[in-house]
Amino acid sequence: MKRVLLTCLACLALCSTGYSQGKEAVMAGYTKYEYRIPMRDGVKLFTSVYVPKDDSKTYPMLMKRTPYSIAPYGVDTYPDNLGPSALFAKEGYIFVYQDVRGRWNSEGEFVNMRPHNPKKTGKEIDESSDTYDTIEWLIKNVSNNNGKVGTYGISYPGFYVSAGMIDAHPALKAASPQAPISDWFVGDDFHHNGVLFLPHCFNFMANFGKPRPHPITKEQFLKFDHNSRDGYDFFMNMGPIYNADAKYYKGDVAFWTEVMKHGNYDDFWKSRNLRQHMKNIKPAVMTVGGWFDAENLFGALETYKNTEKNSPSNATNMIVMGPWDHGGWSHDDADRLGPVKFNSKTGPYYREQIELPFFEYHLKGKGTGKFPEAWMFETGTNVWRKFDVWPPKQAVASKFYFGDRQQLLTASDKETGHDEFISDPAKPVPYIDKTNIGMDKEYMVGDQRFAARRPDVLVYQTEPVDTDTTIVGAIEVNLNVSTTGTDADWIVKVIDVYPGDFPEWDPNPTGVRMSHYQQLIRGEPFRGKFRNSFEKPEPFEPGKPAQIKFTMPDVFHTLRPGHRLMVQVQSTWFPLADRNPQKFTDIYTAEERDFKKATHRVYRGGEEGSGISVRVMK
Repeated sequence: MKRVLLTCLACLALCSTGYSQGKEAVMAGYTKYEYRIPMRDGVKLFTSVYVPKDDSKTYPMLMKRTPYSIAPYGVDTYPDNLGPSALFAKEGYIFVYQDVRGRWNSEGEFVNMRPHNPKKTGKEIDESSDTYDTIEWLIKNVSNNNGKVGTYGISYPGFYVSAGMIDAHPALKAASPQAPISDWFVGDDFHHNGVLFLPHCFNFMANFGKPRPHPITKEQFLKFDHNSRDGYDFFMNMGPIYNADAKYYKGDVAFWTEVMKHGNYDDFWKSRNLRQHMKNIKPAVMTVGGWFDAENLFGALETYKNTEKNSPSNATNMIVMGPWDHGGWSHDDADRLGPVKFNSKTGPYYREQIELPFFEYHLKGKGTGKFPEAWMFETGTNVWRKFDVWPPKQAVASKFYFGDRQQLLTASDKETGHDEFISDPAKPVPYIDKTNIGMDKEYMVGDQRFAARRPDVLVYQTEPVDTDTTIVGAIEVNLNVSTTGTDADWIVKVIDVYPGDFPEWDPNPTGVRMSHYQQLIRGEPFRGKFRNSFEKPEPFEPGKPAQIKFTMPDVFHTLRPGHRLMVQVQSTWFPLADRNPQKFTDIYTAEERDFKKATHRVYRGGEEGSGISVRVMK
């Protein structure tokens, strides 16, 4: 009788306090265990497991593998919350957290984005096998589990979810890679189309990249001190990229040193392209991403696309995209980003209506399981939409061409011409109109009026639209360009221009005037020397026109009546994008004398006229 009473009290504690969570609630509802789980090569990975005290039923396991520490360490210390959200603790799960190989309290050697080995045998390992071996051990050794496992993680932990989906353990029934890294050269985090995202890579590696010679439970290094709050000033004063190590890292960040040796898409980067291995995925997958994620928007979209393309037709493969910055769906209301409002609490909606039901169905059999393949937030109108395929079938191709007098046209001019500007690496165009030492997450919706007024930024825009115009899917860029140098970067920005009578926010905490606001919808750089191949760069022939074609990540945005579509073209985007010397060379070893002014031309009109291609909903 006493045991039944205690069990009921534990259950009540779990259900009544688990929703709000907090350390006391976690301690009341769960018992913590710590294990060193052996992998097939003998290396042991440190793992914390939180088991519900109510042992009257079995529970699925929900696992997160991370390089960022599973603190607090010690069986008597508890975190303030468990799971992807507080909702999961209320419903009851066994929560599993693991330091990945070579990080924090786990044994072994850490390898950044460890390459997947599809032909491993014997004791050979990768992140797929580490996930498999961990699940195998947990299923056999943790009591009261129901034989089903789910995985989740945001950003780098999202990469480990994706890797674990490949050749998955049979018990892995549901996986949610959220903003997962997929390719660090083409589109995620540190490079976009071969362009180094300087503050993001530099600031991240300044701490994360420091050596860890043995297992640890406490941070070994102080946060890097820039001695400045002005990123533009800091990185300009740093000078050419090679100075990062000479001035600051001092040879102590091994991965940065490796990056500096691999300026092209060589085997070092290709082996870290996880997209190529997303084949025959068997667990149910729900990939999550943010339209305004400055770090891994590419990874979310590419994980979904490659899983969809290379898995069986009956596989469960969902994608959820909201109006979020990096991980913004996981922890707050997500009803705005900077001065741009979304008019609803998209974070709680996702956590309550999408994320929890997904895992509840696939790990417990609760609910109907009737999920759309694509659950997408349409910005501009600010509504959730559901589709059975992405991009939607009802979207049709449409082109916009650069025209004379800064026009953006639906048909190319018969007469040809060009626009030109002088690009000076000594005075690069800022990527955002404020001071920030890091990569400002709000640049993804940033006001572009400051850039439009510069002489080294070309501007093209439509007349105001008279009906809702919804752009969906990837944006294809086609530029016909020339330069007086032998290399150049090309930054293309697609923008929603608000009308002059757009109502001002009340209250308006940011103080930004929204009349004529130029909201960035999508912006991407492209390093010109890679126009024909990321593997084999080629110089420009000075003055000779060349084609630059690349794909920008998907959007789902509606221009409301009275708004305009704008495209801006420029060649610098500092310090977000590292400076191109505008001389064909290995930029990572370029010296100050290599950086030169150049005159760039963008050709318009005729069959080869520059512009963008989009899909528009009908």
